[in-house]
Amino acid sequence: MREKQIEQQLVKAVKDINGFALKLVSPGFDGMPDRMILLPNRKIAFVEVKAPGKMLRPLQEKRKRQLESLGFLVFCLDHIDEIGGILREIQAS
Repeated sequence: MREKQIEQQLVKAVKDINGFALKLVSPGFDGMPDRMILLPNRKIAFVEVKAPGKMLRPLQEKRKRQLESLGFLVFCLDHIDEIGGILREIQAS
């Protein structure tokens, strides 16, 4: 499965629970996750989507740590089977 297909499934799953999966574009601040997930009840998290088996690049790892140090949840998603668990974790936060 390709990264684009996984990302499309994430967007659909978030929409199905009345949320938004906003595509992030951060000029001048590389390494930010692909999507900002906004769910009901002020739940916010970030998701970097990767092709199956791919890992975060060093700059992406740095951004992940920076966002987590601010208290945000950050996930690396590389398989559609992980989507439900990620969304449940965001909702439970």
